[in-house]
Amino acid sequence: MAKQQRKVIVTAAVTGGIHTPTMTPYLPKGPDEVMQNALDAAAAGASIVHIHARLDNGQPTADFDTFEKILSGVKKKSDVVIGITTGGAQGMTTQERFAVIERFKPEMASANGGSINFCLSRLADGPGMDAPLHDWEVPFLKRTYDNVFKNTFADMEYCIRTMNACGTFPEFEVFDYGQLANLQYFKKMGILPKQIYLQFITGVMGGMPMSLECLLFVIDQAKKLLGEDVMYSMVAGGRRMFRFETVCAVTGGNVRVGLEDGIYIKPNGELAVNNAAQVEKIIKILHDLDFEIATPDEVRETFSLKGADKVEF
Repeated sequence: MAKQQRKVIVTAAVTGGIHTPTMTPYLPKGPDEVMQNALDAAAAGASIVHIHARLDNGQPTADFDTFEKILSGVKKKSDVVIGITTGGAQGMTTQERFAVIERFKPEMASANGGSINFCLSRLADGPGMDAPLHDWEVPFLKRTYDNVFKNTFADMEYCIRTMNACGTFPEFEVFDYGQLANLQYFKKMGILPKQIYLQFITGVMGGMPMSLECLLFVIDQAKKLLGEDVMYSMVAGGRRMFRFETVCAVTGGNVRVGLEDGIYIKPNGELAVNNAAQVEKIIKILHDLDFEIATPDEVRETFSLKGADKVEF
């Protein structure tokens, strides 16, 4: 009898809060575009869609009404697992950042493994940014040079306990090796879910580099600190997205694509026209390597999610 192949979870991070409209005309802006991109990504085979909200001018927002339009619109037309961000916006308090969890009680949401100097300022010097489409773009990027994405132990405990109370499964975003030890602390405290799921974020200025050596190291350390059964995925932004995502899958991990992480479809700089194009490409690569793709319901079973009927949107 042939051994059953492990299925790979494909996440589409639809729009994020990093790129700006000047960088690509295909960046989803406003609730309708974000919703449609999420639906198209799901139709292309994504197991999970990871949602940030943006205003019509592309500016990131934590506005409840904007989130509501996106979340309810996606849920109405798809059974895809919907995960939402808790990154919030610069200057928000801990309580404000996690208010979206208490308001919408999603099946999944991001949770951060620690503080980081999350710097986007170099993007302000990219093509077209000398004449940006919107006045908010360059200041938004440049002020990150003197900004800390704060996630203290108190912040993290508040986040985890809020998610536990709301029945929301945390997807822990790990920006550096030391953040694994932070999560080990909370595991010993007994407040993490039985199945731990990590999203290794690489290539961000201020975080761990995007390299094969780094990926293999953090996978090894995650298993030693959090248990052999820890599950993981990887964010590999920019032009090398598909190469590193493929490596992550081959090592036993899962994959994440989407215009939040990278705006390209090829390393030569060709832009991805939507999230679905990236989902289709990574799934083709995985199928060519004889991997199967996890369905939304298989993700729900793997992570013991509460189900789409128990969210509040």
